[in-house]
Amino acid sequence: MTPALTQLESRMASNGGTATAVRDFMEKVIARTHGELEFHQAVWEVVDSVMPVVESTPAYRQAKILERIVEPERVVMFRVTWVDDGGEVHVNRGYRVQMNSAIGPYKGGLRFHPNVNIGMLKFLAFEQVFKNSLTTLYMGGAKGGSDFDPKGKSDNEVMRFCQAFMTELYRHIGPDVDVPAGDVGVGGREIGYLFGQYKKLTGRFHGVLTGKGTNYGGSLIRPEATGYGSVYFAQEMLATRGESVEGKVATVSGSGNVAQYTVEKLLQLGAKPVTLSDSAGMIHDPDGIDREKLAWVMQLKNVRRGRIGEYAKQFPGAEYLPGRRPWDVPCQLAFPSAFQNELDAEDARTLVKNGCYCVSEGANMPTTLEGINVFLDAGILYGPGKAANAGGVAVSGLEMSQNAGCLRRSSQDVDQQLQVIMRSIHENCVRYGQNGKAVNYVKGANIAGFVKVADAMLQQGVV
Repeated sequence: MTPALTQLESRMASNGGTATAVRDFMEKVIARTHGELEFHQAVWEVVDSVMPVVESTPAYRQAKILERIVEPERVVMFRVTWVDDGGEVHVNRGYRVQMNSAIGPYKGGLRFHPNVNIGMLKFLAFEQVFKNSLTTLYMGGAKGGSDFDPKGKSDNEVMRFCQAFMTELYRHIGPDVDVPAGDVGVGGREIGYLFGQYKKLTGRFHGVLTGKGTNYGGSLIRPEATGYGSVYFAQEMLATRGESVEGKVATVSGSGNVAQYTVEKLLQLGAKPVTLSDSAGMIHDPDGIDREKLAWVMQLKNVRRGRIGEYAKQFPGAEYLPGRRPWDVPCQLAFPSAFQNELDAEDARTLVKNGCYCVSEGANMPTTLEGINVFLDAGILYGPGKAANAGGVAVSGLEMSQNAGCLRRSSQDVDQQLQVIMRSIHENCVRYGQNGKAVNYVKGANIAGFVKVADAMLQQGVV
């Protein structure tokens, strides 16, 4: 047994171990993908849920669906060279992992961050396959990005990088082929520069990117969708116990797009968000982050691009804790909305001990396997990212349909559709994850997403 598999298996021990079939399958995956730890974690979590379905479905086994679904259909890696404001030449790597197109054109974000590598993008693309499947829309799964860091760069430097990046990427994407969106480090500014270069290179005004500005084909509610959706999913989970988010204290990690709009929706529904964070630390505001404070945060992060620590100077009732994360603050609701593996087993135990009984993930795989097991063993409401944060890609799918029909829907219409989609995702998770009176949302999300893609792969033959 490889050290990587031994480590994974020990991390699952609190869940009663894993079946021989899962271990054998993971041995093969790890042997073929050395060092891709995030990818191994993502595959393990899905395979552990769906293996009973695969073993009971001869057609899946005969067509090697599981073996095919963990292999990207295509991986593109390219050099990105650009010149900074001082005239110095820089070289970055660009990537696009086109994971699976069984149910539609590839769809998934672009991430610009120094720690981007092929293993991370394969994990994100793999998760995206099942997330997109859960939305009920016709989208395959992909992810891409670069190890470029937009922090501290001027607008002109970001523009030159985006133009260089798109000069290579454009030949691999298209409205019926692959439709990227934003992700960490890629917001409206970056999408605009990328779209402008695509249009210049092709001479076509295509709906080839989502998250565009509303004055050139973007959808209303798209910036808000991931954060809003994670709150809607929490609302659906709480409703199974006859409760709502109203009156609850909520901790939120991150302070970017997802976290900001998570806080906004929590305020609209009567909850009390008390934390935000960034890579340097966290703030805790016992009085709550109200609308005025949130508007200040949006100005800080989106315009000034400052650090969240400034919040405590602006609002003296708040405390800034450098190097800390929000998970030791007492709450009923928690929304991990920053980065993968930001919440470990110790954090999970602290949350449960302090009274948290609903966790809805706004980020991709923010909880470690050990942390997930703590939540499942405690019987709390735990919404995994592939279900809870699917609102962003759902509205991206709606943006694609608006672009295809030259339409524009009102914010109320899009928000209503988002709520319907999140409710449908919840219903599918319950359908496949119901265990007596409890629901295992991890199992439910994995199986629901897998079955739709697997059946489409069967129907399309061995391709």
